[in-house]
Amino acid sequence: MEAKCYGRRIRAFRKLKRVQQVAFAARLGISATSLGRIERGEKPPSTELLQHIADELNIDIQELIGE
Repeated sequence: MEAKCYGRRIRAFRKLKRVQQVAFAARLGISATSLGRIERGEKPPSTELLQHIADELNIDIQELIGE
């Protein structure tokens, strides 16, 4: 359940910032396939990756966690 929530939030914030998935994955240093799996909730992101995603999106990690 958590992976799906993270994924939906990551995708929503990425789209709000108008960043394409391939470009965003490259900025994170992961493959677009891995990012797609995270956004679909198939793979939970590590805590480090979650922080890196928040930093790249210029948001607080709490916004991704939903607290």
